[in-house]
Amino acid sequence: MPVPRRFDRRPPERDTTRINERIRVPQVRLIGADGEQLGIVDTAEALRRAQEADLDLVEVAPNSKPPVTRMLDYSKYKYEQEQKQKAARKHQQQVNIREIKLRPKIATHDYDTKKGHVERFLKHGDKVKITIMFRGREQAHPERGRALLQKLFDDLGGLATIESAPLQEGRNMSMLLAPSKEARVAEGAATVPDAAEADGTAAEG
Repeated sequence: MPVPRRFDRRPPERDTTRINERIRVPQVRLIGADGEQLGIVDTAEALRRAQEADLDLVEVAPNSKPPVTRMLDYSKYKYEQEQKQKAARKHQQQVNIREIKLRPKIATHDYDTKKGHVERFLKHGDKVKITIMFRGREQAHPERGRALLQKLFDDLGGLATIESAPLQEGRNMSMLLAPSKEARVAEGAATVPDAAEADGTAAEG
């Protein structure tokens, strides 16, 4: 039996830009195709000039009095605006929060390995949540967890800033680190840790 197709019933996003006949005010301030200021004219006259130039009349500043319109190829203009928005989104840095888990009595080798992960994450522009996991009687000595978090922060050599100070919740104590200016400078030279390495950071120390 064929599976019925699911249709997206959401209405498409409506373009609210007023162009051509959708501009219904009596007068507009007109800008020509080359950016020249043509002054305040009747809307019908502005539309006639745009049609003679085989262009659209586009309202570019609707809140002005009178509204500002420009003669241009709207489909081309809209395409260029969409490309600019895509480029802006592409260059926006996406900040991820990584997590590193440590034990209060972590061995030196394991500590160095975890510290290396933290350094790479920070250089990649990610925030890092450091979690100390206490077991049994270890919960009676939270100062060891704070000392370990402070040691890690100091050992990072200025790559991090403390965004959230150490906070104990139940058996865990966490601190959130953010990249410092030095880490951002180093970001271009940093390599992205592979999936296996990233997964390994969630293991206990």
